[in-house]
Amino acid sequence: MSDVRWIKLTTDMFDDEKIDFITSLPESDAIIVIWIRLLSLAGKCNAGGYIYLTEKIPYTEDMLSHKFRKPITIIKLALNTLQKLGMIEYDDGVVFITNWVKHQNVEGLEKIRERDRERKRRERANKKQLLLGGEMSSDSHGTVVGHPQTDIELDKDKEKNYLVDFFESIWKLYPKKEGKGGVSKTQKEKLHKIGLDEMTRAVSRYIKAKEGTDKKYLQMGSTFFNSGYVDYLDENYQQSKPVEHKPVQIMYKDRE
Repeated sequence: MSDVRWIKLTTDMFDDEKIDFITSLPESDAIIVIWIRLLSLAGKCNAGGYIYLTEKIPYTEDMLSHKFRKPITIIKLALNTLQKLGMIEYDDGVVFITNWVKHQNVEGLEKIRERDRERKRRERANKKQLLLGGEMSSDSHGTVVGHPQTDIELDKDKEKNYLVDFFESIWKLYPKKEGKGGVSKTQKEKLHKIGLDEMTRAVSRYIKAKEGTDKKYLQMGSTFFNSGYVDYLDENYQQSKPVEHKPVQIMYKDRE
């Protein structure tokens, strides 16, 4: 959301054990400033904690050095420290803030979402009124026709809502729900073309293949739904599935 302009910083943030540890390190002030600036960037991206210039251009160390006006050695030191402390991670080269919900103003976001939902409800009510009222007209044969532009907008809203519902359905099935904002609308449309049934099977196959694996070693949700699911689609999974060989029975002929 373009109008979300804040992140959550608490007054006791310097009592946090990780922050307290950072304050004991060389260049501690620079590391803490870089940490706060990373949080700010993640808030601007508003993509579940991911940090990128665009969805196709992640920030590199050189780019961050230029943006933060810090030497590249300090940037590398800060990123390495924050990663070791589990405060950031990398997903296909993209930096993201772990436990992002801790730093995002969830209450503020919910108020904005509720405001947007109310606005959309009013828009739908107005469109419905237009269809039933003054925007309705009759052609030369007396056939009642609606406003073309209004019909198109209603179709677009319906399509968008259906796409959101579809992705929510498969997202709920996946065990490691991280990086949700990293799945673009284009990718969601691609998944939708595959279909709910096949995507459900793909998720189930991945979970079964990783049974017993520690959750932290599973692919992030964004990684799976952007590319990881491919090997578990019906066609690819059947082709790669190992062939079961029946044991060979060796018959020995009795010696006379």
